[in-house]
Amino acid sequence: MATQVTNYQCPSCTGPLRFDGNTGKLVCDYCGSQFEVAEIEKLYAAKDRKARGNFEIANSKPKNEDDWDVSYLSSDWGADAEKMKAYDCPSCGAQLICDENTSATSCPYCGNPSIVPGQFAGALKPDYVIPFKKSKDDAVKALENYYRGKKFLPDAFTKNNKIQEIQGVYVPFWLFDGEVDVDMTFDAVDISSYRSGDYQITEKRFFELIREGTVPFEKIPVDASTKMPDTHMDAVEPFDYKELKPFSTAYLPGYLADRYDLKVEDCSLRADQRAEKTAVDVVTGSVSRYESVTMTSKRLNLKRGKVSYALLPVYMLNTKWNGNDYLFAMNGQTGKFIGNLPVDNGKYWKTFLGITAAVTAVLGTIIMFTM
Repeated sequence: MATQVTNYQCPSCTGPLRFDGNTGKLVCDYCGSQFEVAEIEKLYAAKDRKARGNFEIANSKPKNEDDWDVSYLSSDWGADAEKMKAYDCPSCGAQLICDENTSATSCPYCGNPSIVPGQFAGALKPDYVIPFKKSKDDAVKALENYYRGKKFLPDAFTKNNKIQEIQGVYVPFWLFDGEVDVDMTFDAVDISSYRSGDYQITEKRFFELIREGTVPFEKIPVDASTKMPDTHMDAVEPFDYKELKPFSTAYLPGYLADRYDLKVEDCSLRADQRAEKTAVDVVTGSVSRYESVTMTSKRLNLKRGKVSYALLPVYMLNTKWNGNDYLFAMNGQTGKFIGNLPVDNGKYWKTFLGITAAVTAVLGTIIMFTM
């Protein structure tokens, strides 16, 4: 069994911390921060507790009888299981899997450099995978372009940012099939205008619209990882399902795959909401030609169907600046990019005050010449 060796990271910039015998503190050579040993131990003790408890969440909820059909899911990896290995992050609790030839040097979710190798076991085998289409160079360039033109971005953030550590990760998704029976009514108004002699006539016509039917849906995605913010995954969608392949470990070399820690029932509410919203949007779109439309009643009956398990390609980079986490994600198939950036308040106020001073000077000159 692997022995865990934790390389402490600086909470401010994620650089490695070292013990300074002269001061008795842990110091960061990258940003100059210093920390008491007890302070860092307390921080990592909390992270270790979170890591140990992360997978207990996935097994804590009872299964509802009226739920999605998971009978198609399988944990039989066959001979492929012998070629897989697992990594555990002691910082955020991520469990990553990969083929036997792929090495993991840092966690793509939190940036922690200590990833402890372990034995692969106990995971469902994915039904589908969308292979990476974009390269790591594409992801690095996308991140560089994302930085470009951001006037208020701190200089230290771009200079010290570990841009080359962006990693390709197969993110776990549950894909939901089913249908929604819809019965909706609307009050609609149609307005037309025409001239009659010397008069301009405006005619309003009022309608009651009734829409009934069934809206089928296939493979509505819900990410199955607590480490991946839903907002990021929603932002990098959609994925092109035309390139969905039956899962094979042949697509894994060179990439990590996040092991799901949310079961189907944990994601059911979000799947229900996405399915029902899609059905309502489809029906509402059928009455869009009127001047105004007001929905007066809505009855939905969701029929839950088959659930599939898929790995979808995402490039990720987690970095810290001034104690805050910044996560960047890029769709590994389409190149769609999302991320949050810090703001240098000094640059912002300097620019704001400069503009204010310039406007004040111009106004003063105008007033002086008009007196």
